[in-house]
Amino acid sequence: MTADTVQGFTQDRFAGVRDAMAANLASGADLGASFAATIEGETVIDLWGGWADAARTRPWEADTIVNVYSTTKTMMALTALLLADRGELDFAAPVARYWPEFAAAGKERVTTGQLMSHSAGLSGWEQRLAPADLYDWEKVTSLLAAQAPWWEPGSAPGYHAITQGYLVGEVVRRITGKTLGTVFREEIAEPLGADFHIGFGPEHDARVADLIPPEAGMDLSSEIARKSLGNPGLDPRDTRTREWRAAEIPAAGGHGNARSVAEIHMLLANGGIAKGKRLLSEAGCRKALELQVEGHDAVLGLPIRYGLGFGLPGAMMPLPNPNTLFWGGYGGSLIVIDMDARTTIAYAMNKMHSGTMGDSRAFGLMMAMQQGLMA
Repeated sequence: MTADTVQGFTQDRFAGVRDAMAANLASGADLGASFAATIEGETVIDLWGGWADAARTRPWEADTIVNVYSTTKTMMALTALLLADRGELDFAAPVARYWPEFAAAGKERVTTGQLMSHSAGLSGWEQRLAPADLYDWEKVTSLLAAQAPWWEPGSAPGYHAITQGYLVGEVVRRITGKTLGTVFREEIAEPLGADFHIGFGPEHDARVADLIPPEAGMDLSSEIARKSLGNPGLDPRDTRTREWRAAEIPAAGGHGNARSVAEIHMLLANGGIAKGKRLLSEAGCRKALELQVEGHDAVLGLPIRYGLGFGLPGAMMPLPNPNTLFWGGYGGSLIVIDMDARTTIAYAMNKMHSGTMGDSRAFGLMMAMQQGLMA
């Protein structure tokens, strides 16, 4: 096997995507990666290649999965949208309706929609945490429930990089009596036969690619970024531990590949139907497009527009069609869901770059796909 070997399939018109992935692998921009796309509910690209480890002893296989960091948030959001579609969760309702303890410290009017849109003022923990505290659900959710917001909730965006998963996850747990990872698995992943996991056992460990830390860390130049992203700091090498993999960290701990990410989000691209199964109504899917807050994100330092659980097109992410959702993960993973074109595009890799919202590798593959669409 050579470094630029790409496996899988594409429709003929998307041969350029295979070439672009081969170029990424050959140049060293990627070590191992996967890319997938769906159109009108059909998977039209499903590619993978490279290596699952830095020593190049394990090829990236069809069933290789990897920690995708914040692309996990889209699975968390989809789970919440499913509950809302059933009438069990109201995004306009106060969080305290479902989680009474959350009303402490002036948060009685914070809504679940503000949790979903990174505008609740709880982008980090006031108390200093150790990395292992992320595995203690009761501790981290209790601290957030007791904490006062860092800014007026709903007034501005500030990326809740790790806290969002615990906040939305606890609301889901209070409603269903089950953890978010369990609800996601039972209600979404298993019905679709999708290989994406928010917390899993050792039976999958042999399939997990090692994340390779970026040469430069995240930008922590502002005080709020340091408080939000640096407590506790994220070390990608922790994702190789059994403790990280077993824990449910719904904002950052999900494992999957491009195929599973693209095929799960067919639900949103295709009006609630994927793999021949209807899990949401079309109106329930389009709820995600409702703008909740926009402005300069205090944590990311970028202009952003947030819907319910997803980013919306804007200056930071100019996309061809208005009814599009997207999000990415630390290091480079990305999902784009275009409801107008009824497409999903996903990328997952193990060699991390320093950004939090995709990079030239994913965008190059997307451009190659766009050229195929226009051919």
